[in-house]
Amino acid sequence: MPRFDIIAFDADDTLWHCERLYVEAQAQLRQQLAHYHSPDWIDERLFQTEMRNLQHFGYGVKAFALSMIETAVELTEGRVTGREIQAIIDSARAMLSADVELLEHVADTLAHLAGAYTLMLITKGDLRDQEQKIARSGLAGHFRAVEIVSDKRQEIYAALLQRHRVAPERFLMVGNSLRSDILPVLALGASAVYVPHEYTWAHEAADLPLASQPGFYEIAHLGILPGLIASLEAG
Repeated sequence: MPRFDIIAFDADDTLWHCERLYVEAQAQLRQQLAHYHSPDWIDERLFQTEMRNLQHFGYGVKAFALSMIETAVELTEGRVTGREIQAIIDSARAMLSADVELLEHVADTLAHLAGAYTLMLITKGDLRDQEQKIARSGLAGHFRAVEIVSDKRQEIYAALLQRHRVAPERFLMVGNSLRSDILPVLALGASAVYVPHEYTWAHEAADLPLASQPGFYEIAHLGILPGLIASLEAG
């Protein structure tokens, strides 16, 4: 019998590129406000605004756009023009309509694992945006279940496992965020595979678990995952 009943994957920056769209939009905002403040101060104030707004707007492009607009209003003391706000809205619209570009090895790895395991997708953010990216990715057929959640905390994972009737020790999560994909899962007694991405939002950063942490694994890219799982199955 396979070691895992469900192998779950994060979506953004685990299966397809996402954070670099935010990086590009933030660079545009930095350039737009350059005659008001220094780049570092703009970045800091935007991050503070995002953190303050998480409880109201949640995660995703639309929440990010609102935080960019609020930051622009605050840093210009209300002098930001309608044209400048329109530019921020346009950048958010471009993010929402951007092509879904899969990371290397994703398509082959999912096709391989789907033949032997039940795969699940667990992603957080705006419902419509995530649904559209999943549909455009061409990967939806590999997943037996798709869960779009407002956040990825330990209690949310616990509720998901209970709803899908899987014990923590029979569950494996794969993702690029230590804060959202790895640490909450390990805290439940499940297993987690960390796949670092070149871009990571500061809010998702956390200290790596100890190498001796039971159930924790780190790989350089998803192409290594089938081999890792095979070695775990072999004991």
